[in-house]
Amino acid sequence: MQTSQAFIPFARPDTGEDEIEAVARVLRSGWLSTGPETRAFETEFAEFLGGDLHAIAVNSATAALHLALEAIGIGPGDEVIAPTLTFTATVEVARYLGADAVLVDVDPVTLNMDPARIEAAITPRTKAILPVHYSGLACDMDAIFAIAKRHDIQVIEDAAHALPSTYKGRTIGQLGSAASAFSFYANKTMTTAEGGMIVTRDADLAARMRVMRLHGISRDVFDRFHSTTPGWYYEIIAPGFKYNMPDISGALGRVQLRRLPGFLARRQQMAARYLKELSGLPLILPADAPAGEKHAWHMFVLRLSDAAKRSRDEVIQALSDAGIGTSVHYLPLHRQPYWRDRYGLRPEQFPVADLAYQRMLSIPLYTAMSDDDQARVIAALHQILG
Repeated sequence: MQTSQAFIPFARPDTGEDEIEAVARVLRSGWLSTGPETRAFETEFAEFLGGDLHAIAVNSATAALHLALEAIGIGPGDEVIAPTLTFTATVEVARYLGADAVLVDVDPVTLNMDPARIEAAITPRTKAILPVHYSGLACDMDAIFAIAKRHDIQVIEDAAHALPSTYKGRTIGQLGSAASAFSFYANKTMTTAEGGMIVTRDADLAARMRVMRLHGISRDVFDRFHSTTPGWYYEIIAPGFKYNMPDISGALGRVQLRRLPGFLARRQQMAARYLKELSGLPLILPADAPAGEKHAWHMFVLRLSDAAKRSRDEVIQALSDAGIGTSVHYLPLHRQPYWRDRYGLRPEQFPVADLAYQRMLSIPLYTAMSDDDQARVIAALHQILG
């Protein structure tokens, strides 16, 4: 039965007057492309993660992953290993470079990639591992780094969900991988509308990514057009990309970054309420972070247990009828036509991810959501599944 109550979306960005003023300030400045706001955002982002990092702002996390793989030398004939339970962007960037994706199954508790599956998937062609910190819970990075070291391969973290998650007391982005890619898409833990950031400690990788971010130009665009001396001359030193972040996005990011600790506290509060008040239902609730660690709670992913009397799709429809938006994260890559057909993948190769997919749904969790709206979601799930 349809409800007359206001619809609760699956996600909604949390922006206010400070963000509006920041954008207006850029519009009044006359400088809209990559410039002082984006530069300041890069500096502040690196400091937020703990310093001693190079941060390169780009127009998406997809761009960040592409730049990182290109910078470490991924090319035709190479392989990268990634979990099947992720968005296609994680591995499509390997195909941009002529490399192949090798997909592996996930851990049944965390839904992060299973390190044992990584080891079994390594071949002489393997050049990188791409762990995805699913929903904001850090992967078992010690195990992943140990595997990478044994086989002399690189680690590039897909940290699109993981700001500001921690692993063993260190913020994701500070763990020692070659690079980490963050997303600021509209539904992430903070937003620049569209945008991303790549961070690395390696100065050579950072220099390569900065050049490739904007057409392979030898000089930064801001330097060329803002210099008080003639700056028209530049050189193309590689066939680069158009991945720079404009200052409107950079200004948004600076405000959102200042608000991020508050965003995290609210997400943690909401996640704790869900974990408590949904505990009696026929559900597998998402794993929390170990004591003392931070889970970013980008998403709150439920899985129906064996005791559930309704299917995942029936639950999604019932929630929709109650005026509550949901999503599914994700239809695994081994079921997506391109990846399935290219590599001849079958569901039985990925039993954990495939079963999880059939039973999972993501429910609303966003910082602009009211306590009353969350109570509606909880009550609806009790009515549907109780």
